[in-house]
Amino acid sequence: MTPDITAQRRHGDPMAATDPILEMRNAKVTYDDGETFVLDDVSMAIERNEVVGVVGESGSGKSMFASAMLDAIPDPGRLSGEILYHKADGTTIDILELSQEELRQFRWEEIAMVFQGAMSSFNPTMKVGGHFRETLKAHDAHVTEGMEFARELLADLYLDPDRVLDSYPHELSGGMQQRALIALSLVLEPNVLVMDEPTAALDLLMQRSILMLLQELQEKYDLTMVFITHDLPLVAALADRMAVMYAFDLIEVAPRDQLIGNSGHPYTRALLNSTPNLDAPLEEMRAIDGQSPAPVNVPSGCSYAPRCPLATDECRSDDPAFYETGPSHSTACHHWEQARETIELNFDAIDTEPLEADTEDDA
Repeated sequence: MTPDITAQRRHGDPMAATDPILEMRNAKVTYDDGETFVLDDVSMAIERNEVVGVVGESGSGKSMFASAMLDAIPDPGRLSGEILYHKADGTTIDILELSQEELRQFRWEEIAMVFQGAMSSFNPTMKVGGHFRETLKAHDAHVTEGMEFARELLADLYLDPDRVLDSYPHELSGGMQQRALIALSLVLEPNVLVMDEPTAALDLLMQRSILMLLQELQEKYDLTMVFITHDLPLVAALADRMAVMYAFDLIEVAPRDQLIGNSGHPYTRALLNSTPNLDAPLEEMRAIDGQSPAPVNVPSGCSYAPRCPLATDECRSDDPAFYETGPSHSTACHHWEQARETIELNFDAIDTEPLEADTEDDA
C-alpha cells in the first residue's frame, strides 16, 4: 500500500529514514502461482542501530515479514519486490539478486535470525560447542578467535561458557538454550539481528530476563534489531519504534511511546485494549470482535473494515494509504482522527522498562 510520490507529500511514509540499514520495498510473498498473498506489498525502512518491534495477531504475516528480510521464504512461496541492505562502507546489496552461495554467507555475516524454539535450531546429536565451530568453519572464519568471542557472548548472556559449550542442547534449560542460540547467531558479528518470537516458549520471568540481556547486547555491539512478536507489552520494553501488521500488511508505524499512547488505527487501539496490563481491570479488557482474514479471502478496501466500528463505504472500497498522524508516525486509516477520539484506551501506560530478573545459569 505504499503511496506514490504525490501522496507521500501529504501522507506518512514508513520508508522515511535518515540512515537506513535495511529497506523493504513493495515486498510480496505469494503462493498458488500468485493467487494467495501472505505478504502484501509491504514497504518499510529500518534505521541503523534501532530496535523495531513488529506486532500483530497470529497469522498476520509477521513471520513472513521477518523471513523476507533474509530472502528465506519457504518453498513454494515466491518473494518479489526489493530488499536492500546498506553496508557501513556506503555500498548497497540487493538481497534478492544474490546467488545461493552469496546468500548463505550474507545470512550469518550481515543479518542473522533467531527463531522460536531453540531446540528446533540445534542438532540434538551435537554439543553446543560443535555448533559454534561448524558455523565458524562454514564461513571461513578463524575458529580459535571465533570460539573466544563465543565465550564472551555466552558470558554476556550470563551463561558459563565451559558448561554450555560442552553440553548437548537437551542438557540445558529452555532459557539457557535460547540464550545459547542468541550467542550463536552473533558469533560472526552480524549488524542486524532478526528475532521471530524468540521467547514465546519461555515463562514470563525468563522472557523479561532475555529482553534485558538483548538490550545490553544491542548497546554493546551496536546492533540493529527487528523483534517479531504477538506480545505487545513484551516488545514495548525493548523497541525504539513499533510496527503493527494486519492481514499481511503494515497498518501503523510509529515511535514506541507514540504508538502505545496515541495510536491512530482502530486495530492498534483494539489490540492495546485486548492486552493484559496492570492498569486495566479484567472486566475492561475487550477481545477484538471477528477474525482476521485468511490469505485467500482478504476483503477489498481496508482489510480491517469488516471488524472495524468506524468503517464506512469509503473504507470498504478504498484501501487507505499511510497518513502522517504525528512525528515519524504513519497510520493507514481514513478515520484515524475519529479513532483517537472515540476508541478510548483502557490503561494509563504500558511498562516499558525491562524487569530486573534472575539470569543464573540454571534458570
